[in-house]
Amino acid sequence: MGYPVGVKRVRRLYRLMNLRTIYPKRNLSKAKPTDYKYPYLLKGLKIKRLNQVWQADISYIPMFRGFMYMFAIIDVYSRRIVGWSISNTMSMEWCRETLSDTIRMQGQPEIFNTDQGSQFTSPSFIKPLLEKGIQISMDGKGRALDNVFIERFWRSLKQEYVYLNPPNGGMNLYRGIKAYVEFYNHRRKHTGTGYIPNELFFGNNAKAS
Repeated sequence: MGYPVGVKRVRRLYRLMNLRTIYPKRNLSKAKPTDYKYPYLLKGLKIKRLNQVWQADISYIPMFRGFMYMFAIIDVYSRRIVGWSISNTMSMEWCRETLSDTIRMQGQPEIFNTDQGSQFTSPSFIKPLLEKGIQISMDGKGRALDNVFIERFWRSLKQEYVYLNPPNGGMNLYRGIKAYVEFYNHRRKHTGTGYIPNELFFGNNAKAS
């Protein structure tokens, strides 16, 4: 428009109009020092069957305006996404309900692996797992590679969908993720196994599931 505007003036006007950048705040999932951290059980473990190990994680999902969070659970043997959900908060209750729904629909794992986030170290999240006889495994602090399979899913989801087609609102995000997960499970061959996830998870019934 031809008006000279400096950085300081822009900042001052932003403060006057209460305009702020939307971004994920730090330490949103920092565990309480008093919460028990379970040992990592996957080191050297040979994963040879379905539902032997599930890995789960929360990731920040940027949108055209704003952001949301996604919680996803992957069966490590087949690389199939067995459960997922999106939310505008990172509450323990949200993760617990998503996991409960996944177990009800898909069966339960022998081992459930997460990082040491506060959602997963909370006694209210841990208790239902212990009651079902599920072994709990947690990554070492600062060791993202301990949860590598779900981390690879986040990379694929963001590079192949989110960054190419930024969702415009929560409903658009939900539909886009639903379509991507269906593609990931039904059609995308995983380089680590040489199979499409549903081929390993459902065998001969993969196409019908």
